[in-house]
Amino acid sequence: MYSRKLALLTAAALASAGSLVACSSSDDSSSSEATASQSATEDETSSVEEEADPSSTDDAATADASEPEPSAPSVSVVSTTTMLGSVVGDIVACASPDSTAITLMPVGADPHDFSPSSAQVADLVTSDLVVANGLMLEAGLEDALENAESDGATVLEVAPLVDPIPFGGKHGDEHGDEHGDEHGDEHGDEHGDVHGDEHGDEHGDEHGDEHGDEHAHAHGSEDPHFWFDMNRMATAAEIIGAELAEDNGDVFAECGSKIADQIRSAEQDVRTLLESVPADQRILVTDHDALGYLADVYGYEIAGTVIPSGSTLAEPSSADLVELVEVIEDEGVQVIFANTADPTTLADAIAAEAGSDVQVVTLFVGSLGGPGSGAEDYVSMMLTNAELISGALNAT
Repeated sequence: MYSRKLALLTAAALASAGSLVACSSSDDSSSSEATASQSATEDETSSVEEEADPSSTDDAATADASEPEPSAPSVSVVSTTTMLGSVVGDIVACASPDSTAITLMPVGADPHDFSPSSAQVADLVTSDLVVANGLMLEAGLEDALENAESDGATVLEVAPLVDPIPFGGKHGDEHGDEHGDEHGDEHGDEHGDVHGDEHGDEHGDEHGDEHGDEHAHAHGSEDPHFWFDMNRMATAAEIIGAELAEDNGDVFAECGSKIADQIRSAEQDVRTLLESVPADQRILVTDHDALGYLADVYGYEIAGTVIPSGSTLAEPSSADLVELVEVIEDEGVQVIFANTADPTTLADAIAAEAGSDVQVVTLFVGSLGGPGSGAEDYVSMMLTNAELISGALNAT
């Protein structure tokens, strides 16, 4: 009996111990799971904190981004011709997009006889800079430019600063890229009144009394059509940028140089086109004496002009026209190059008189072209002219 009770007590004790072990194992498992969950939560919290806390490099970048970039002041620039307006517009847009660039002459206007409106005269006076061609190209603007300058406007005449050539003359290779540094303020003195005296009287004699008063080249002795040498226009871009930089920051000079580089790069394409014409076919007859720079740079000959003057304001005599027909016949010229800014009536009449094989090809001479013309800006104008000239002469 006693043995049976002892056995029952022993069994009960073993059962109770098993229950305690099981309970302890369950508690340990719950504790382990809780610890793992807490660790995961702490890891996630740490990750979020790390993402929310940028590094010192990010702080510096944020600080740099918050600092405003320096910008050029807003300026107002007025240009006279469409060619200058194209180049000036590019410089201003590069340096200060909020600035204003105004071109007085509309597309298709002849710079020789354009006259400004009263509103345009007011723009001259209120602008920060007026960029003019000079050398008496803008005959109808002379008084307005002088009055604006008297009223305090800054007028920059570009042509006298880019080593201009005389009408019918050459400067050889001296006008290359390097001439940009040689044409400082003293250039005006070198080519001023003395140069006019050297070429004035005898030039009138060359063309006879009947042309002296009309022509006087309406310019003097120096050719104002410098834009037909793209390297000179590139130098003009640098001069304009430097002028604007004096009061408005170096960014204008930098942009002037940038636009100059673009023009010089495009000139290589123009050169390739114009030099594709055989040397013995590089003979030009034009509506007036406007392609002297192109002839000088690329080895062309100006055989004659419909209007024997550097200005379209002059009028040819009957003797002039007869003489030109003879030149065309003697030289075997088959193309007369006219000007989009002026009627081609005289050129057409000369071509008809000279023979049925003579054609009239119209160039962009004194103005850019309108939309779709292929001459909407200065560079495209020069490329289109080169294509027209080389295409016409290579076809003869």
